Amino acid sequence: MSQELILAINPGNTSTKVAVYKGLTPLFVESIKHTDEELSRFPDINAQKDFRENLIREFLQKKGVDPAELRVVAARGGLLKPLASGTYVVNQEMVDDLVEARQGSHASNLAAQIGYSLAAKLGITCYIVDPVSVDEAEPLARYSGHPLFHRVMLTHALNMKAVAKRFCREKGLTYQQVTLLVIHLGTGNSLSLHKNGRMIDAVNPSEEGAFSADRSGSLPILQVARHICDQNLKYKEFEKMVFGSSGLFAYLGSKDFLKIKDKYLEGDERTVEVVQAMAYQVAKETGALATVVDGRIDAILITGGIAFNEFFSELIRKRVQFIAPVHVYAGEDEMQALAEGVARVLSGEEPAQNY
Repeated sequence: MSQELILAINPGNTSTKVAVYKGLTPLFVESIKHTDEELSRFPDINAQKDFRENLIREFLQKKGVDPAELRVVAARGGLLKPLASGTYVVNQEMVDDLVEARQGSHASNLAAQIGYSLAAKLGITCYIVDPVSVDEAEPLARYSGHPLFHRVMLTHALNMKAVAKRFCREKGLTYQQVTLLVIHLGTGNSLSLHKNGRMIDAVNPSEEGAFSADRSGSLPILQVARHICDQNLKYKEFEKMVFGSSGLFAYLGSKDFLKIKDKYLEGDERTVEVVQAMAYQVAKETGALATVVDGRIDAILITGGIAFNEFFSELIRKRVQFIAPVHVYAGEDEMQALAEGVARVLSGEEPAQNY
């Protein structure tokens, strides 16, 4: 494995995660927090680019890392057009798509912009790895129920692919020869079905599936239509409702799962019912996804930040373990996944993809 230095960057809504790896060994990892006051100075996400890029430069200086010693930059993939899984070379076309937010606006769109800028100054290459827009779905999976609408595969692909490959390494299996169902429990609850190395179907937490911390998941469509008409809602107003003000937040007034966990363990009736309903819905989606491969699944993997709460993972496990053995990989080590993706290219294990 190459021991060259990799800079990994992962901007989020309230932080910028940055790390330096020597091969796959982390030398420095930090999450730079951003206050509301800091970010409110900028009219939009793109305007934050220079601010966050300078913070990354300061991080390198503080850690004594000479930028000239970096071999590559690994950036989180933003909201891009549908792509096959892989590690992609960042080019101007990709940056333009992210700046124009053609597939949607999100802080992760800054990653490739910043990485491309840093890499250009250093004369090195910037890559993204398994962006959220990874789409390897089969034709039948794309049908929604009306030709005006189609299912969009937006998931926590970076972490889900990394966990699936980690499981295979640990069990002596080949990712391209197994069938796995991965559940990511976080701000959104993503599910994906992996068969022979491809993510052939998924549950997009932005538009469907189980409700989560602040997202609604699937809703009764006629009730939704009636509410929009009755309240004369604009698109952005409705989007804010279902994507930020729904789920646990709407039912319990909080999206802080640690506080919700405390009330659950104290036996608060409302909290217990709502949390169990979320687990019920995740399990139900798991069962539905399993039917795509006639239930022939080698393992179910539970990952994401909420998976640290064993009681919640257990609520899901007891409902789905009849399908396949369940394994928990709590957390979402996206920085390591970025380094691993780029390292596979540097070592020649897999080719870099062109955007």
